[in-house]
Amino acid sequence: MAVNIFKKFAEGLSKTKNDLSGKLDNLFKIHSKIDDELLDELEEILITSDMGVESTMEIIDKLRKTVKDEKLKDHQSILSTLKKHLKEAIMAGESFDDSTLQTPMIILIVGVNGVGKTTTIGKLAHRYQSMGKKVLVAAGDTFRAAAIDQLQIWCERAGVDIIANKEGSDPAAVIFDSIQAAKARGTDILICDTAGRLHNKKNLMNELNKIFRVVEKEYDEKHKQVYLVLDATTGQNGIIQAKTFKEVAKIDGIILTKLDGTAKGGIIIPVQKELNVPVKYVGLGEKLDDLQLFDPNNFVDAIFE
Repeated sequence: MAVNIFKKFAEGLSKTKNDLSGKLDNLFKIHSKIDDELLDELEEILITSDMGVESTMEIIDKLRKTVKDEKLKDHQSILSTLKKHLKEAIMAGESFDDSTLQTPMIILIVGVNGVGKTTTIGKLAHRYQSMGKKVLVAAGDTFRAAAIDQLQIWCERAGVDIIANKEGSDPAAVIFDSIQAAKARGTDILICDTAGRLHNKKNLMNELNKIFRVVEKEYDEKHKQVYLVLDATTGQNGIIQAKTFKEVAKIDGIILTKLDGTAKGGIIIPVQKELNVPVKYVGLGEKLDDLQLFDPNNFVDAIFE
């Protein structure tokens, strides 16, 4: 895929960048001297960018120490050091490369309705197919007719096949049929949609557990991934959703959507820190190729470009 990845990040994170750079410009105009007052206000700016109170305090504490130890005197050195500490905060854990996914692979997509699960599945399917993988999609959210219809449209756009049943069908049965179809067709990656109704957590848990039991009979841990889709525009509420899903399943990675629609892209930091789950993909726009592997360097550079 011949895509300028940094350009994608810069365009997708322009709202976050513009908001942050405007606040930083004002801060540096008011405070010519590097002192505690400047660092206190910088801390407030990062918190209002949704970087999380705990994460921000840790970053600012490191920054204070660096200012003192290295006697930083100018704004540019503060920004460079801040970027360094932000990257360190995000880069905990191994970097993710989806070209190394072990096939055959099943990927279960979980998340509440409205976060962008359907579009994310279409974009993931397109991404994997563009990498030369044979992809199949399972319409496992059978409680909303619109979910099945929308998924079919996205699969047509991506040029991949879909296994679907009528509204109200047993989701676990759809996943079982999809697994058999994937095996018969020699599919590399099977992507499964799941129900996202949180109003009755007990029902959601039962539905997902049935699906997981079906999957565990057919795939071992090396060939199974569970990705949680979160909407970046919901901010801290997304973290509350994530904690609920973590009670139901082992989440292997987070897909953060709609980063292009918010000025609070800093949510990536507390999402990873509080959940101890890596962000693997980010949605940076509406087009098929606007779902990108999360890259901490590109992310931080783009918001401070």
